[in-house]
Amino acid sequence: MSESEQPTASFPSDRRRFATTRWSLVLAAGRESSAESEAALATLCETYWYPLYAYVRRQGYDSAEAQDLTQGFFARLLEKKYVQQVQRERGRFRSFLLASLKHYIINEWDRSRAAKRGGGRKHLRVDFKAGESRYRLEPAGVETPESVFEKQWALALLEQVQEALRDEFRDAGKEDHFDRLSVYLTGETRSASYRELAAELGTTEGAVKVAVHRLRKRFRSRLREEIAQTVSSEADIDDEIRALFDALRS
Repeated sequence: MSESEQPTASFPSDRRRFATTRWSLVLAAGRESSAESEAALATLCETYWYPLYAYVRRQGYDSAEAQDLTQGFFARLLEKKYVQQVQRERGRFRSFLLASLKHYIINEWDRSRAAKRGGGRKHLRVDFKAGESRYRLEPAGVETPESVFEKQWALALLEQVQEALRDEFRDAGKEDHFDRLSVYLTGETRSASYRELAAELGTTEGAVKVAVHRLRKRFRSRLREEIAQTVSSEADIDDEIRALFDALRS
């Protein structure tokens, strides 16, 4: 497996990317949201719903209540255009979403659940059954709802990045290579040595080292691209990366 065999792609400059990232698109909609900005918001919500669900569960709500509350929140979010209240200088989707959920729980959920369940409201495509199974694996320690949210946000973002990379390798007909190489993304190499992996792939140890280096570099690039979808300016990316890894270490 040589360098030339690795999937490659060209990407626009950060400035051009930021003109079309999902959260910036939503913020730029101003008072009158567009179909494009509404679709961008729905996509973000569908991607990052689980951290909110975990937050609600850690607040003490049972599974059925948490499902109703989370889905009801997203319905109100999409219908009432809460995004228009976000101040530009604090326009990170992660912070906005959690603050909006807290507001919803305090001020609106009782009224919303009094309405007929699902009556005419917008619903997101989320798998609450899988989410509940995942939540039951969460440690029952002293983590606060906020810390659970932050950690699950970080994990959800990393999962998005890995799936994007898997898609790149799949498109290049090399998904098996990704599955074997991805164990090195964390920097841990205990599962297999470069020499062992080279033998499995029918290549040289040096080629494997090059492939791992390229994969890690692409992972970092993809991570920045994914974070860009959730912040309003390029200047926020590095702060979000630090917050991401702080949450994982806590």
